[in-house]
Amino acid sequence: MNESIPESWRPVLEPVLAGEEARALGGWLRAEEGAGKTVYPPRGQRLKALELTPLDTVKVVILGQDPYHGPGQAMGLAFSVPEGVKLPPSLRNIYRELASDLGGETPTSGDLSHWARQGVLLLNNTLTVEDGKAGSHAGRGWDAVTDACVAAVAAREEPSAFILWGSHAQAKAKRIDGLRDGRHLVIESPHPSPLSAHRGFFGSRPFSRSNSFLAEHGREPINWRV
Repeated sequence: MNESIPESWRPVLEPVLAGEEARALGGWLRAEEGAGKTVYPPRGQRLKALELTPLDTVKVVILGQDPYHGPGQAMGLAFSVPEGVKLPPSLRNIYRELASDLGGETPTSGDLSHWARQGVLLLNNTLTVEDGKAGSHAGRGWDAVTDACVAAVAAREEPSAFILWGSHAQAKAKRIDGLRDGRHLVIESPHPSPLSAHRGFFGSRPFSRSNSFLAEHGREPINWRV
């Protein structure tokens, strides 16, 4: 896949990337790009979530579906966009819930790197997408990679919070052994998309609930201010 694996994640991912599914994914991605298709995020950013959040620092996992499929949006962190890029609707709703949950003004920057560097793993289920085609790379092999990442966090002794927005994230978590053994906090709600946010995402208070859990277990809470 021409991506450098961050050191802390190598024991988790090297066996996966040596497998047939991951090798097939790499070949397929090269063929797609060789055919002139635009893939987001660009090479070098597809494992950004793992780069900014080493395995031994993870406190919270936020699972997304796949990257934004518009030019200049995807940056390798679920729900995040680079500084200066217009906020996508889902991120606007996340910020609306953040302001409601913790108070304060709604952020204007969409760059969530500040969260990632504190231990919030902003991981999409699928780590690439074709320009203008949401979900276009689903089922191509990324699940083997991201399942392994989630399983590695769930296997750690340190308690972590898993924030699962939408059916895709919730279905993924149900395949991870040990996630619901009481060691970790699992927060499930509808996706923050405008299509579903009013069905229970608003009012779910994931930020304060995660911080309360971390504090109760002797871990430093997240500064969610952007």
